[in-house]
Amino acid sequence: MAEVLVYVDHVDGAVRKPTLELLTLARRIGEPVAVHLGPNAEEAAKVLGEHGAVKVLAADAPEFAEYLVAPKVDALQAAYDAVSPAAVLLPSSAEGKEIGARLAVRIGSGIITDAVDLEAGDEGPVATQSVFAASYTTKSRVSKGTPVITVKPNSAAPEAASAAGTVEQLAVTVADSSKGTKIVSRTPRESTGRPELTEAAIVVSGGRGVNGADNFPVIEALADSLGAAVGASRAAVDAGWYPHTNQVGQTGKSVSPQLYIAAGISGAIQHRAGMQTSKTIVAINKDEEAPIFDLVDYGVVGDLFDVVPALTDEVKSRKG
Repeated sequence: MAEVLVYVDHVDGAVRKPTLELLTLARRIGEPVAVHLGPNAEEAAKVLGEHGAVKVLAADAPEFAEYLVAPKVDALQAAYDAVSPAAVLLPSSAEGKEIGARLAVRIGSGIITDAVDLEAGDEGPVATQSVFAASYTTKSRVSKGTPVITVKPNSAAPEAASAAGTVEQLAVTVADSSKGTKIVSRTPRESTGRPELTEAAIVVSGGRGVNGADNFPVIEALADSLGAAVGASRAAVDAGWYPHTNQVGQTGKSVSPQLYIAAGISGAIQHRAGMQTSKTIVAINKDEEAPIFDLVDYGVVGDLFDVVPALTDEVKSRKG
């Protein structure tokens, strides 16, 4: 069976959930070979092996941390040359898409970004995408070279599948041309204790109807009761009510959680583009003609300041 390269997204060896999803999808089209760049590969290999990685190609070099993505592209290209894979899979993060695009250019291949599903095809892997603000679903395949595919988080449930996960050292030469942009400082992002927005299984978002930064704790309380991430519409962000890092939409982040709750959001196309692939959508809005209701699985017509606190109390009550 052909091998499939899977780029490992991790924090100091702690493998992030999107990588486990990629391994699950990779098994549909071949044998997953994980590419781990950075420290603690042995630690990560145990988790990767438990989710189907037949082996782990590992490399650690100071350039991975000292420069922007180009050294990592050098390493992934080295893995590509060593394995000759049937496909290369990466998470659809900002970094993942840049690495994937640069690799595709180097190896002369086509690239598919923001896939939400993957299946084997007679002429190579077939990726499902949600396009034109999620108005259409398309199935695509790369017609030239080895497919490079980035996959949106929450596109598949991680499935355990025991494999060897044997660590093999990958020889990497970082080119001088890859050292053009150096990282001079890092500032850790302040932790809220909530899940990462793009990876969360549940997202609760507030919009213009929240009517001020002082009222966003209502949204946060519901999110915390559900163990969810907090999102915001562009209107709320532009008004300065919530940070841009939490914006969901075409000019913000795209999310695809199991449950998306939109409170006080009208449902403009810009916002819908970032959340329309969510598995179940619930909207709370006092305007019964709000466009968001055309999209949802469940709609509540009512004042969010009545509905959301009541929902929060009910969730807490059921959790005991």
